Amino acid sequence: MSTIRVLIAKPGLDGHDRGAKVIARALRDAGMEVIYTGLRQTPEMIAEAALQEDVDVVGLSILSGAHMTLVPRVLSLLRAQGMEDVAVIVGGIIPEQDVPALLAMGVRGVFGPGTSTDEVVAFVRKIAGSVEKHE
Repeated sequence: MSTIRVLIAKPGLDGHDRGAKVIARALRDAGMEVIYTGLRQTPEMIAEAALQEDVDVVGLSILSGAHMTLVPRVLSLLRAQGMEDVAVIVGGIIPEQDVPALLAMGVRGVFGPGTSTDEVVAFVRKIAGSVEKHE
């Protein structure tokens, strides 16, 4: 099995990336290849990076409250590029009432504050194992 490749991205205008960096480091320490895009990425930049880096999973970190706008756009752009098999997870400040809608649109997992890094690593391993590489 090849190394799991994960793109961690901060879409929108949110300027806080500590949580994204903590998750990126935990995934890297668990043996995954992690690409961190940095702050203030557009959905287009994120989808393009996912395509260029040939990732298995895209992790979006959103604290700004714009998740119901940004996440559907990223999902749409990934699908438009033929990357339906890339799993998308979301972390950050996500109101509980928005979680079912995010899952219904195709997000594989939603993680809020206080989620352990071990839980995220185990979840990414599980979903990446169910993702077929698009080679």
